[in-house]
Amino acid sequence: MGTRDVVVVGASAGGVEALRTLVAGLPADFPATVLVVLHVPATGSGALAAILDRAGPLPARQAASGEHLPRGTVLVARPDHHLLVLDEQVVVSAGPRENGHRPAVDALFRSAARSLGPRVVGVVLSGMLDDGSAGLVAVRSRGGVGVVQDPADAMYAGMPRNAIEAAAPEHVVPVADIPALLTRLVGEPVLDAPPPSALLEEETAVARFDIEQIDGDDHPGEPAGYSCPDCAGALWRIEESGFLRFRCRVGHAWSTESLLAQQAETMDSALWMALRSLEERAALTRELGRRAESAGRSISAARFAERAAEEHRAAVLIRELLTDRSARTGNGERVGDGEPVGDAWSGS
Repeated sequence: MGTRDVVVVGASAGGVEALRTLVAGLPADFPATVLVVLHVPATGSGALAAILDRAGPLPARQAASGEHLPRGTVLVARPDHHLLVLDEQVVVSAGPRENGHRPAVDALFRSAARSLGPRVVGVVLSGMLDDGSAGLVAVRSRGGVGVVQDPADAMYAGMPRNAIEAAAPEHVVPVADIPALLTRLVGEPVLDAPPPSALLEEETAVARFDIEQIDGDDHPGEPAGYSCPDCAGALWRIEESGFLRFRCRVGHAWSTESLLAQQAETMDSALWMALRSLEERAALTRELGRRAESAGRSISAARFAERAAEEHRAAVLIRELLTDRSARTGNGERVGDGEPVGDAWSGS
């Protein structure tokens, strides 16, 4: 019989303040390891560890591969690397991105659930979309406890709201109440859990960048008929406890909201490329028309003028579509933009 002694925390947009509040409220003798993933870009500075180290009594630092799980310490994922748990050790991995992120909340939660089962407390804080939902489903399926920031208390309610719907966590509270709750939960005795499912084993292996798993012929789920926004490979549909998500052959993973958001961004890029092509073609056609007119070739000049007018009309339609989409998504801001962390940005 073990005890709850590992807390995994996931946050994205709006998560820095929530993480500060959480860490500030933990006691100096907190008897568990705290593992933190905040979605940041690959070029981020890794300033979060220093921010959290100053926020409360627990030491906070970036995680390093191979170290054991030190109680009373906050370990933070470094930019462009997944933070994983393999048995009793930390693993820093350059495995495939999940929902466009590395580090990814779901990868941490899933690996901790696979290795430690009921010893894990999973905490989902502020963020957009539905990152963390699949991970919290995995934590709860292995006997761990789910804690979610009250959506009304979060700067961005998407992640908490979706985690509540997908995983039915035991506790939904304001972030200021989470430290006392965690202090009460950790150290409690837990019973052994059944072995992890084959799906959990496979997906944790993919996050570790296990080439045997990635190169194997078996893929979790069923063919979905969609393509991966990261690599254009085929996606497989995975449904776990009623939560639908997708994964491609090389391991990129997508929740439904993240896939929709990325498809929207891809479509915007395609529309801008089409607009540029039409504008360039219309400009070239007008130039050719002027040359034909100067040379006295009136039939050719009229044909070029008609073609330029058609291309201009098509360009106007695409410009109107882009303007309408921009207005509906927030003045052109990309879905998932977050807040600064030093010179990095959190986002989901």
